[in-house]
Amino acid sequence: MMKTTIIKIAAIAFVLMMTLNLEAQTSQEKAKALGLKAVKLEDEGKFDDALKLLEEAKKLDPNNIDYPYEMGYSYYSQGKYKKTIKLFKEVIKMNHVSDLCFQLLGNAYDKTGDTTKAFESYDAGLKLFPKSGKLYLEKGNVYWSKELYDKSLPYYEKGIEVAPDFPSNYYRATRIYCVSSEKVWGMIYGEIFLNLEPNSDRTKEISQLLYNTYKRAITFKSDSSISVSFSQFGTMTLDDLKEAKLPFGTGAYEPIMLMSIINEKSIDLNTLDRIRQRFADLYFKNDFSRKYPNVLFDYHQKILKANQMEAYNHWVLMRGDEDAFQKWTEENAEKWDSFAKWFPENILDLDEAHRFYRAQY
Repeated sequence: MMKTTIIKIAAIAFVLMMTLNLEAQTSQEKAKALGLKAVKLEDEGKFDDALKLLEEAKKLDPNNIDYPYEMGYSYYSQGKYKKTIKLFKEVIKMNHVSDLCFQLLGNAYDKTGDTTKAFESYDAGLKLFPKSGKLYLEKGNVYWSKELYDKSLPYYEKGIEVAPDFPSNYYRATRIYCVSSEKVWGMIYGEIFLNLEPNSDRTKEISQLLYNTYKRAITFKSDSSISVSFSQFGTMTLDDLKEAKLPFGTGAYEPIMLMSIINEKSIDLNTLDRIRQRFADLYFKNDFSRKYPNVLFDYHQKILKANQMEAYNHWVLMRGDEDAFQKWTEENAEKWDSFAKWFPENILDLDEAHRFYRAQY
């Protein structure tokens, strides 16, 4: 009798435990369904409706950080920055906090004009997530919004260093460098950006910017006189090659560019393709790859070996002259189709072991 009673008690306890677990799962599942609906409403700009669902989801699954995060996002999107701050001061104390939480908190402080608190939020996040490209981006953006580009640039470049596969820091750095005396870095950062974000409005912008920068930086003074200006050390001519200094811009990039331009008479989409192909070839033949290793130029070698460089170059610079690009694709449909198949399977891979940032040189 005693043994039977013990078995019954154990069975009841097991059933109760399974019921509680089932209820817990059901609550989490209900919360998840509400959360998904809320995110859809956010995408539609219906933030008040989303907040109602997120409140319910939070009650059903109070330890899940996703729901208060989305609530904060809704407040922020409505311009309710004080509510965003109040909420995220608690969110960043939760388990499973992410750099996104510190990003949104800092952004909300910045919107209220409290730059000090914004930086404190970003820096608090960087203590937990030292390789967050997003947080370095936001630190740079504080100065970008004030048009203090010299102050914003170091943060973008640090973000490029620690998070080489995050595109937004490249985008900002490219826009700064390509209109400066140090265009060389914009040319490299910009092309890396295109590979990381190959299909967006920003892609179109940077493609056009790179094309226009080539046109501004390369000058044909006469049939026998060509100059390039991609570096703060000033313009370089063919006569200067023997005295080239060691810094990358004038010691490597510009000399190779000059050698690549010889025999060309103008800058357009097709001549830039030829120039860039020669540049990629000469960079390795003249041993610059050992002195100045560069993950982008390594990638160019892969493209050359795959016989995809012509199509790749036209893609990179296509927005500089869309009519010329359209004409090229019509006349080279087979090459373009081949590249379209090859490119997604042979992307530029970036990580800590394979990256480029200016401080390397």
